[in-house]
Amino acid sequence: MFKSIFLKQLTTFGMIILLSFVLLISIITSIVSSYSLSQNTESVKWTATAAKTTFEEWLKMDEDGSFLQMISENKENVEKISNAFFLRSDKIRMFIADKNGTILIDISKGSEDHLGSRIPIGVVNDTVSRGEYSEVSNLSGSLNKKHIVYGCPIYNEQGGVLGVIYAAMESSADNSLMSLMTQTVVTSCLWIALAALIAVYFMSERMVSPLRNMCAVSKKFAKGNFEERAVVTGRDEIAELSIAFNNMADSLEELENVRNSFIANVSHDLRTPMTTILGFIEGINSGAIPKEKHEYYLNIISSEVKRLSRLVSELLDVSRLESGKRKFTFDKFDICEMARLVLISFEQKIEKKKLKVEFECSDDNITVCADKDSIHQVLYNLCDNAIKFSKERGTLRISILYSDHGKISVSVYNEGEGISEEDMPHIFDRFYKSDRSRGLDKTGSGLGLYIAKTVIEAQDEKLFVRSREGEYCEFTFTLKENS
Repeated sequence: MFKSIFLKQLTTFGMIILLSFVLLISIITSIVSSYSLSQNTESVKWTATAAKTTFEEWLKMDEDGSFLQMISENKENVEKISNAFFLRSDKIRMFIADKNGTILIDISKGSEDHLGSRIPIGVVNDTVSRGEYSEVSNLSGSLNKKHIVYGCPIYNEQGGVLGVIYAAMESSADNSLMSLMTQTVVTSCLWIALAALIAVYFMSERMVSPLRNMCAVSKKFAKGNFEERAVVTGRDEIAELSIAFNNMADSLEELENVRNSFIANVSHDLRTPMTTILGFIEGINSGAIPKEKHEYYLNIISSEVKRLSRLVSELLDVSRLESGKRKFTFDKFDICEMARLVLISFEQKIEKKKLKVEFECSDDNITVCADKDSIHQVLYNLCDNAIKFSKERGTLRISILYSDHGKISVSVYNEGEGISEEDMPHIFDRFYKSDRSRGLDKTGSGLGLYIAKTVIEAQDEKLFVRSREGEYCEFTFTLKENS
C-alpha cells in the first residue's frame, strides 16, 4: 500500500514537472523563434532598401544610360556597392534583376551562382505591383530552399521601373542558436526536475513513514499487544492522525483491561456462590450438616441463588442495552410517589443503619414522562448504593426539584465514604469497583451504575455524580417534566 502511495505521488509529480517543462520549452522556443524571424526580416529588409536607394541615387548621376547598360558598364563598381551591403551579414545574399526577371548580379559569397537565371515573372510583377515583396519562400524555385526574402523595385527618376532587387537569408540560419538554446533549457529543466523529484521523494517518505509506523503498530494490536504507540512528529495532519491513533490505542488498551476485568469478575462472581452452593448441598447430602442446621444452610443457598439470578439478569440487561434490543415505553407517572415506594422498600436496611432520612420535593406530586420500569430500576439501584455506603447514623436524602428547560432533577444523597478522585472517572464503567467498595459491597457486580447511566442516556437524559471523599456522595439524573 505504502509503495503504491509513494509511486503514485512520484509519478504524478513527475508527469506534472515533465508537462510543465515541455510547455515551458515550447513557449520559449516559440518566442525566440518569432523574435529571430522578426530581427532577420528587418535585417533583410534594411539591406534591400538601402541597396535600392543607393542604386537609384547612382542612376540619377547617369541620366543618359539605361539600367542594363549601367549594370554592364559598371559591373565591378556595382558588385563593390552590393558587397558593402552584403557585408552587413554574411548570411544574406542579394539578387539584382531587370524588370523581366533576368538576374544581372548575384552576390552570394560562395553560394550557388544564379547569374543569368530568371526570377519568375509572376514574382517580379507581384513585387512591382505591391511595391515590395516580403515572404518566407524559395522565390518560386529560384532558391534551393526557403529563405526570408524581401524585394523591392528600382525606379528611374521619372518613376519607371528599371529592375528589382531581392535580399534573402536562409530561414534556418539560426538553427544552431536555437539548438544551443534548446539544449541549455533542456539541461536546466533536467537538473530542476531531478531536484524536484528528490524533494518529492523525501516529502513522500516523510508522509508515508508515520503511516508505515501506524501499520506496524496496528499489526501488534491484532496480536493483542496494546502497549505500542505510533510515533508523533511535527504538527501537520499526519501528526494529528498519529495522535488520534494513539488515543484510539489508549481506548483499546482500556477496553482490553475492562474485558479482562470483566472475565475475572464474572468468573469470580459466578464461581464463589456456586462453590458455596455446591459445598452446602454436598454437606447436606453426605450428612455432614445435621438436620437441625438444614434450614439455616438452605437459606444461605437461596440467598446465593438469588445473587446468581441478579448477576445473570444484570448481564442480560447489559447485553440488551448494548445491542439496542431493549425498548423503552414512555409513560406519565408520579416520580415523587415512586421515590416514596422505593424508600419504603428499604425500611429495614435504613433502620439497621439508623440513617436520618430526608425527602425533599418541589411539589407533593410531580408528573414526568419516561420509561417507568427503567427509572424505577435506576432509582432503586442508586438508593441501594447510597444505603450500602452510608455511615452509621448518617443522612440519606432524596431530592426531586424543578430544573431548567422543563426538566426535573432527581438526586440521591448520602453521608459516607464518598468517591475518590482516582475512582471518579471510572465510576460508570462496567464491572468497576474501587478497592474500598470491594470491602463494603460483597453482593454487587459492578454493573448497576453502568446500567443506570446507559438507561438514562438512552432516554436523552443525563446522570452525573458529585462527591467528596470521606464526606458525601450525590447522584443526580434528569427527567422530562410532563406539562
